[in-house]
Amino acid sequence: MQPALELDELRSGYGDVQVLDGVSLALMPGEIVALIGANGVGKTTLLRTVSGLVRATAGTVTLYGERIDKLPAHRITAAGFVQSPEGKQLFTGMTIEENLMVGAHNDRAYPCMKTTMEEVYQLFPILAERRHKLASTLSGGQQQMLAVGRALMARPKVLALDEPSLGLAPLMVDRLFEAIGEVRKLDISILIIEQNVFQVLSMADRGYVLERGKVMLSGTGRELLENEHLRSTYLGI
Repeated sequence: MQPALELDELRSGYGDVQVLDGVSLALMPGEIVALIGANGVGKTTLLRTVSGLVRATAGTVTLYGERIDKLPAHRITAAGFVQSPEGKQLFTGMTIEENLMVGAHNDRAYPCMKTTMEEVYQLFPILAERRHKLASTLSGGQQQMLAVGRALMARPKVLALDEPSLGLAPLMVDRLFEAIGEVRKLDISILIIEQNVFQVLSMADRGYVLERGKVMLSGTGRELLENEHLRSTYLGI
């Protein structure tokens, strides 16, 4: 089976500072894959490199067999790799519905904007209830739902989530992870960076552990949860 997303010996960084040092990983269609690692090891840089916001200095990125690492960022999004960034980055002076509409502004997504919006509203009913309210009126958890919903509006083939549970109350984290599980049913593969290691590996099909810009461990979610190095380093067990 052809990977939905494949990175082969990917290297990138900022100026003279190399952050990613030959990262190889694959995400299969319909999978939820977790990317685990301490702060500063290159997780967000990896997403920014795949998204085209940081240029790769070596290696390749393919989306369903087509190279995307030389494309500009807007064309990578249109091709189907869509990132929901850390910190939400919403337009708080716009309504919920207007924020969602912004996400659909590419040639592939725009024609089915109404259908996609209804899918988002089914996934997050609170957004439907408050669709004409300003994004600034939402709670932190609701704003994160809106950020994920806006990314879904771009009709991703692969959805990348960067720390979606950051700063959320435990009950809201549970609701968000339930929704992420539902996204899989839309035939979307998910790559997720998450500090809540136990929760993300409990739901992920597979995971990769990034250390010093390299993949140091990989396996199923269950295998990684049982790995002694990961348990002692990231779970404190």
